[in-house]
Amino acid sequence: MSKEKKHARNVASEIDEETLKSVSDVPSFWKVIKREFRVDRLATICLVLLVIIFTTVIVGSFVLDQEEVMKISLRNKYKAPGKDFILGTDIGGRSIAGQLIIGGRNSILIGFAVTILTSGIGMVVGLIVGFYGGKIDNMIMRVCDFISILPTTLLIITFVVVIPNYTIWHFIFIMTIFYWVGMTRLVRSKALSENRRDYVNASRIMGTSDLKIMYGGILPNISSIIIVDLILGFAGNIGLETGLSFLGFGLPPSTPSLGTLVSYARTPGAMSNKLWLWLPASLLILIMMLCINYVGQAVRRASDAKQRLG
Repeated sequence: MSKEKKHARNVASEIDEETLKSVSDVPSFWKVIKREFRVDRLATICLVLLVIIFTTVIVGSFVLDQEEVMKISLRNKYKAPGKDFILGTDIGGRSIAGQLIIGGRNSILIGFAVTILTSGIGMVVGLIVGFYGGKIDNMIMRVCDFISILPTTLLIITFVVVIPNYTIWHFIFIMTIFYWVGMTRLVRSKALSENRRDYVNASRIMGTSDLKIMYGGILPNISSIIIVDLILGFAGNIGLETGLSFLGFGLPPSTPSLGTLVSYARTPGAMSNKLWLWLPASLLILIMMLCINYVGQAVRRASDAKQRLG
């Protein structure tokens, strides 16, 4: 035996099995995300800011009483920020700080609930049509095409006007009806691609059930794309709620909303002389949108090996 072979054998014997495993292991998606955030400091700052904002808003909304905050007190009308009211009051003498916290909670709750519901429906329907194809695929896709061409915003406004005793849960339900289509199309396209892969064919030959192949095989392989879409969809749903509330077709007037606070800017003289009415809510929306979008971009990069920074 030559010296080189002996040397190679000695080196190989020195490397233990655990070291070999650690080198050959493929990092999980969560480990890749952690590495991406470690490299991208701005994304980390955005994530920390989001956690602080969400914690403050949610904990604060439990402490505050919505009925007390929305009680009209004309003696405190348009009070500037001071000792009594940290962020001032609106035309009804209601605390802007209280409305900001409860309105932020409502916007986050709506965005989160709509995102979870639409993504849940989209994942189930998209996996089924992408896995089975054929007539089921054609039928569901024609329904999606029909919903896609509808004037969604106008229909939401119509439902808001027509429904009596309108609440936040009605709003979530109406938005869910129209916004599950996007996730369905995304999951369907990925499921169609995965459905042709060898591991799916091998599972079929081995007699694995369709449900196990869909939810145990295909879904984990497309989960990174779904997570990215979830985060970006969350920001979009918050923006949609605040936009409709700004126009007066979102949450009821008795329910605080960030969009309603921003709409105070349309009050005569408020744009230049009463900044406390609309500026805090505008800044909160801006910071949340930027942070969610930047965190979503970091997760998107983590899901694509070509774009990763870490």
